[in-house]
Amino acid sequence: MRYLTLGILAHVDAGKTTLSEALLLESGMIRKAGRVDHKDAFLDTQPQEKSRGITIFSKQALIEREDLRITLLDTPGHVDLATETERVLCVLDAVILLISGSDGIQSHTRTLWELLSRYRIPVFIFFNKMDLPGADRQKLIINAAEEFGGNFLDFNEDPAGEKMQEELALCDEALTEDYLSGSGPIDDNKITELISNRKLFPCYFGSALRMEGIGRLLSGLQRYAPRSYYGEEFGAKVFKIARDEKQARLTFLKVTGGKLSVRDLIPEYNEKVSQIRLYSGAKFRTVDELSAGEVAAVTGLSLSKTGDVLGAGGTVLLAPFEQDKETEGPSPCLPLRPVLEPVLGCDVILPEGCDPAVALPKLRILEEEDPSLSITWDEEDRVIGLRLMGKVQTEILTELAAERFGLQIGFSKSRILYRETILSPVEGIGHFEPLRHYAEVHVIITPGRAGSGIELSDECMPDILEPHWRRLIMSQLSEKIFHGVLTGSQLTDVKIALASGKAHLKHTESGDFRQAAYRAVRCGLMQAESVLLEPWQELGILLPEDCVGKAMSDIERMGGEFIPDTADEAGPVRKGCRLVRGRAPLSESIDYADEVRRFTRGEGQVSLRFCGYRPCHNAKEVIESIGYDPERDISEPADSVFCSHGAGVNVSWREVRDHMHLPCVM
Repeated sequence: MRYLTLGILAHVDAGKTTLSEALLLESGMIRKAGRVDHKDAFLDTQPQEKSRGITIFSKQALIEREDLRITLLDTPGHVDLATETERVLCVLDAVILLISGSDGIQSHTRTLWELLSRYRIPVFIFFNKMDLPGADRQKLIINAAEEFGGNFLDFNEDPAGEKMQEELALCDEALTEDYLSGSGPIDDNKITELISNRKLFPCYFGSALRMEGIGRLLSGLQRYAPRSYYGEEFGAKVFKIARDEKQARLTFLKVTGGKLSVRDLIPEYNEKVSQIRLYSGAKFRTVDELSAGEVAAVTGLSLSKTGDVLGAGGTVLLAPFEQDKETEGPSPCLPLRPVLEPVLGCDVILPEGCDPAVALPKLRILEEEDPSLSITWDEEDRVIGLRLMGKVQTEILTELAAERFGLQIGFSKSRILYRETILSPVEGIGHFEPLRHYAEVHVIITPGRAGSGIELSDECMPDILEPHWRRLIMSQLSEKIFHGVLTGSQLTDVKIALASGKAHLKHTESGDFRQAAYRAVRCGLMQAESVLLEPWQELGILLPEDCVGKAMSDIERMGGEFIPDTADEAGPVRKGCRLVRGRAPLSESIDYADEVRRFTRGEGQVSLRFCGYRPCHNAKEVIESIGYDPERDISEPADSVFCSHGAGVNVSWREVRDHMHLPCVM
């Protein structure tokens, strides 16, 4: 049996759940296709999904076709639930990217494409709703190639045909040379290689609702989908935590090497697997063993977290071919920091008389299932805070808390989550030397490129600090979420390099270096020229032509910028309407969709897409309103601790250079 883990990704309302139903029906896994509007879709099993008509939680279904078993992972399409989609990407062998033939490429489709490029996942394109007016096959392929770059070919054509063979040969220089030299036709193995290395994106067309083109798509997957090859040593990746109807904790994982059996001990948690479940929709069957390539839920693990890599979890190869060395981005074998992170924060409003200490553990369960919530507890004000992607997520959380815990919660007005970075390089020094402890760390912090997050490197000379201490410091730095000194917002877009360090032969412990390293980074930030960043979003505004002037003036008023008119490139546009595209600060455009619906009398539509952080347009006002004092933040100390007369003495970050034991690097 050959295993394929296949994801379906799409902009909301492109027909993703309908396509899942069609694939299951075509393959004989279900007898009748359900429908979202009939509330009987096979994979939309939760009450919230049925009532809202959208996918909220990623689900899996099994499709068996001859020697191929496909684990189909259906993901949410709504932008507010995109973090759930990203968590699934680390276990996918390939993806069907669904694009509406009548609407074309939409804002969230672009976000999904960027994610797929980052995770280097092979992609099959299915253009859905081709039975609707305005769906033009050739134009859709041209638009995809212009928008995303790459080779998009119509696989409704026979790959053995002369025209198709020529187009396939142009996807790779070596293949072009072989083809011109008359080495023979480009066979299925070579096509699979092109797809595996993202040099080719096969395109299929049809209508999921009418079951058109589904058989051809399934045949294409069976014929060309990447083949994964695994090692003998056990490995696995955890991509989801959930609970069943009896509140049993489920750890969803993919085995990426060796085998996993019931009663196996997982060393990372020192816990044993008690049950293995193969889910398909709401139902499951238990098995005694999983082979490499299979996806399942296991019980018995109480300490697992989304994103955990178990054993030799990163040994999978996506294809038997050499990976394209020119492809940008990290190897798909490596764990990646999430790209999609919430840009809004709010406080939980509990019902009168409800003790926060009672509610917090219940909300922590929801955080286990959705780590992007990042729940915080303010002991002084006794307030529970969390992070959100948007309004839909608050509504879902309200329903979940009521349904699962009988907890009637509300949320305060959302606030923008700012970020901070620095403008020039700086050296930070951290020294930690209470009695019988010792560690000193020097780091160099430099500005990074926009959107790069935190990049770590070890540039300490081996003769200065032993390798095992350097590895420990790098591990500790990678675990920490650093905060800036202007507003206490999360630090981003910087490079932190370990430059120097010192240990004591007898008195150094791992915790000493943690203290020294964190204080070094904070010390550097206190000296640096910091910049406050705010989130921006891209707006796609579809509205009547007589309202275009109003929309354009609104973008200017918000301090935004226009994106050149690409209405023809972006896909079909409703008759009598225009598509206006622009970018603007989230703080100014957060409620703009409601405003558009008002001044267009319900005829206008706005699609929103997060497009990164930029310097805050009203930084002084924001900094003053937050009123953060970095000197008083005891959770982020910048001062160092030295030993004097047998006792630890606190030394201000301003004076640490006069007391440090190692010379400055800068």
